[in-house]
Amino acid sequence: MGDQRATTPAEGSYCAADRAAHGASAADAGEAAGPPFADCVYCGRPTEYPAARRGVTLCAVCEWQDAQRGACSG
Repeated sequence: MGDQRATTPAEGSYCAADRAAHGASAADAGEAAGPPFADCVYCGRPTEYPAARRGVTLCAVCEWQDAQRGACSG
């Protein structure tokens, strides 16, 4: 217990929402600052992937549902 130190959410968190809430911008975190992001081919919501990415782009929800369907298909 002696080497554990308290970290602030902005310092010790890997979550982008925590960094944004504490004043860090996307550019500070090394992430893309904005569009163009690819739209999900199933629902049309923006994804985390760039528009130039090849292949099928899915949002996180559709990607998870697609993986579940594939896992349960026997």
